[in-house]
Amino acid sequence: MFSTAPLPQPTAVQLAAGEALFARAWRFLRGVPRLDLLPGTDQAEVAFAGRSNVGKSSLINALVRQRGLARTSRTPGRTQELNFFAAPGVFLFLVDMPGYGFAKAPHAQVAAWTQLLKDYLRGRPTLMRVYLLVDARHGLMAGDRDLMQLMDAAGVAYRIVLTKADKLKPHDLSAVTAAVVEALSEHPAAGRAVLATSAQTSLGVAELRAEIAELAKAHGARLG
Repeated sequence: MFSTAPLPQPTAVQLAAGEALFARAWRFLRGVPRLDLLPGTDQAEVAFAGRSNVGKSSLINALVRQRGLARTSRTPGRTQELNFFAAPGVFLFLVDMPGYGFAKAPHAQVAAWTQLLKDYLRGRPTLMRVYLLVDARHGLMAGDRDLMQLMDAAGVAYRIVLTKADKLKPHDLSAVTAAVVEALSEHPAAGRAVLATSAQTSLGVAELRAEIAELAKAHGARLG
């Protein structure tokens, strides 16, 4: 579990570390449809979870400044495996997890990748943190709360990241953020600070880069 204190604004040094980390040439490493195909446990991992069509792929692409690294689609449910991304000299994986909730796919297929997501969260020793992406226009939904309970029970540290924040007026965004923060008081594995982001305007993206760089440094995910 990590601190529940509000996140301070990153320093210039922390922002620079985040920029350096994500200036590397990130690439798709592999898609993992089963746990026995996971990479080895010699590198730390940061994962991104959320409902189908929440904007996971778009945010990952914004982080690495590579428009086509993670596949985006107008059709929810395109990410059907654990997609691992790596960069030369970076001892850290980024993991794009299958979306949950609405998806245009057969029920059995949706059930299979939902189970994969749950099994990964319950037993991955190198998973440092999950960023749970929540559409700022809707706030926390039933599927988000179910996943939060699962991560609480598994002791997986996670933080809420609001996506598509540019779609809301400032006072509406503040209201959604306050409601999410209030809900987090019931979730022991969650960080209390909520980060609002937009892949379109880059709101919050530099701060997210800086936090991931700090997290990697704290867990020994060194840069080569």
